[in-house]
Amino acid sequence: MIRCVVSMTTERLDRQLGNMLIRGGRIIDPSQDIDAIGDLFISEGRIGWLNMERAGSLPEDCSVVHAEGMVVCPGFIDIHCHLRQPGFEEKETIATGTRAAARGGFTTVCCMPNTDPPVDTKAVVEYIKRVAAEEGVVRVLPVGCVTKGRAGSELAELGELSISGAVAFSDDGRPVADSSLMRRALEYSRDSGLPIIDHCEDLILSQGGVMNDGAAAARLGLKGIPAAAEEKMVARDIELARSAGGRLHIAHVSTAGSVDIIRRAKDEGVSVTAEVTPHHLTLTEEMVAGHNTSAKVNPPLRTEEDREALVLGLKEGVIDAIATDHAPHAAEDKMGDFAQAAFGISGFETALGSLMGLVHQGKIDLVTLISKVTREPASFLRRADLGTLSPGAPADVTVFDPRREWAVNPDEFASKGKNTPLAGRVLKGMVMVTICGGVVVHRDESVQLEPARSESEVNRA
Repeated sequence: MIRCVVSMTTERLDRQLGNMLIRGGRIIDPSQDIDAIGDLFISEGRIGWLNMERAGSLPEDCSVVHAEGMVVCPGFIDIHCHLRQPGFEEKETIATGTRAAARGGFTTVCCMPNTDPPVDTKAVVEYIKRVAAEEGVVRVLPVGCVTKGRAGSELAELGELSISGAVAFSDDGRPVADSSLMRRALEYSRDSGLPIIDHCEDLILSQGGVMNDGAAAARLGLKGIPAAAEEKMVARDIELARSAGGRLHIAHVSTAGSVDIIRRAKDEGVSVTAEVTPHHLTLTEEMVAGHNTSAKVNPPLRTEEDREALVLGLKEGVIDAIATDHAPHAAEDKMGDFAQAAFGISGFETALGSLMGLVHQGKIDLVTLISKVTREPASFLRRADLGTLSPGAPADVTVFDPRREWAVNPDEFASKGKNTPLAGRVLKGMVMVTICGGVVVHRDESVQLEPARSESEVNRA
């Protein structure tokens, strides 16, 4: 049975729903090279069938979602986000974070380990999994620490974390500065198959920096973070991966130089993958004008040239996936002096709308965009059951209207984090329905769930 957990903008439905037909949408599934108008049938929490000509036989308890003019695709996968629990529940909880993710079209999220306590023991991994099962509305996959306490001095018990359910390892927010430790982590990755995700930043070069180093920082009187701080660590990590093997993943790439380094490494056969955020793809350092703390993020928003290089790297496949780096904060964390404000942007609920701007501008095609938040992240996780609408797969489905315009109002976010530089901006592209494992976890109030009154009413002529 399909039950309904609706978004904060709709009334809660008490009735239990049976099978579901999503009718007449543009079905895009890069995992199967599908891009066609058709119907999608969900049964018992799994994909039943897709049909581009005539709907198959429907059971009596089937409900229908009319998706004409909308896109129907696999549920989005975010391989880099912050749910803040345990330890920072004033910023976000697993419950609020997963509801925000659902509103953004995400059905699977990988939560980073910079919590309190950090995710460096079996007990913390199991705690996150338990709370997610009880209070979350989408699938939560924990990322464990590379080093104990994220302190950078001793490897965490990576084997124990893996057995307990960690899907990758990262000291997120901090680089693994000790090259010997990073090499050992990559050697474990080589044997286990689990990736090491590194936040690439030379902390000596970036020390005290709060925005991109350059003319804009000079005008604003703010200390900059040079591109070299990222690029130096990207190059180091790639050299370690070249010699040690393993699966290296570069988090939130932000500079043209990093794209070039990763491109060369891939051409040379190094096992490296990379991600980019929606904000680095669509915004630049100019957003910091007026000491706008909502645009303070690490790595910082860079130049227009960097942004264009990131888009090109995404199109070429140098950058493998889009990840939100959703970083919610309490209001007081972003108040006051720019230098003292927290780094981070709350990104789940604006991700699609901001990224669709690239599609509408002709900078990237829609199929590629969807692939970067479905098929590629699933491949990164080595989860063939995710990021696909293949019959028998879990019914993780996102339905969105590519032309629907909406104004960003942080007060309406499901996330506790209202920190976005997009407040008041009109975006074009909106998630209408999100289904996770056959459960409707978000539905815009304009979308109706109708009973299929007879087979002839839903079948195509």
